Amino acid sequence: MVQKPGKSGQKYVGYQEDITYGMTSTVKIILDARVFGLIEEDENCDGWLAAGILALQEKVADAWDKSGFIPSRLPDELRERHTRIYKQAVQDARANGWDPDREIEEKHR
Repeated sequence: MVQKPGKSGQKYVGYQEDITYGMTSTVKIILDARVFGLIEEDENCDGWLAAGILALQEKVADAWDKSGFIPSRLPDELRERHTRIYKQAVQDARANGWDPDREIEEKHR
């Protein structure tokens, strides 16, 4: 998820290169940032320093705080965007080999 390119610090490989588009914590930050308009919907954050991802995570948390971190409490426009963005992300992830059931099984071994 984060690669070490040397002197420039840790850089994120990008959403489309993140473990089979899997629903990693970093991918969820990016998706939520897209929902809230903190980044453009086509921004993949490739090449971002880890500090930039962390700063984005803080902004995402602040945005979610207003709705109690519950998608159904989002205003209509944001709720519809959330549904659309996450639906596409799950389809892409599955098409690239992500299996949520396998993740659950591996965590509970």
